[in-house]
Amino acid sequence: MKYRKIPDETVRRMPMYLRALSLLEQEGQQTISSRQLADRLHLKPPQIRKDLSYFGAFGTRGIGYPVVSAAQQIRTILRLDVRQKVALIGAGRLGTAVAAYPGFSVFGFDIAAVFDKSPAKIGKKIGRLVIEDMQSVDALEARQIRLAIVAIPAEEAQACAERLVRAGVKGILNLAPCYLAVPKRVKVVSLDMAMALGVLPYYM
Repeated sequence: MKYRKIPDETVRRMPMYLRALSLLEQEGQQTISSRQLADRLHLKPPQIRKDLSYFGAFGTRGIGYPVVSAAQQIRTILRLDVRQKVALIGAGRLGTAVAAYPGFSVFGFDIAAVFDKSPAKIGKKIGRLVIEDMQSVDALEARQIRLAIVAIPAEEAQACAERLVRAGVKGILNLAPCYLAVPKRVKVVSLDMAMALGVLPYYM
């Protein structure tokens, strides 16, 4: 189902709600109110109610949100109700750390392939995955991989992104410290750790 005119900020908060609900599900809690959920996430209850209202009815007034069904509904909204295969570009220190991160599985993501251009790395393993030559990126569409994580130097990232687009990738998580220019049909989310850290001294 397509949802129109949903603010990007709302979409970005939905995984937060899903993580919290998944933890509650593991704890065996059956329902949670918007206030209780807001307290867990340091948000305001009206914000949560407004976000969820974009996608239809979630809970019952006076009772709250049923944890299991609300979590499943959010998974469906975010298209996380099926496992999503992800390509990882870059097998350096950052890429190796990303490949080992266990948190992806909570949201249904599987790192299905790792690529690098270095002959010294190609053929070696990161966990259970054999590092592949970058030339093999062109076959991602045939392998039904439509998501990618870019963990390579900034000067190589744009050319890599263009190659991923040609290979049928629809979403890119960009960990390179640069802007990626891609067609509108492709969504890019950039995470620059140094830039994020650069904000913190202001608040000290």
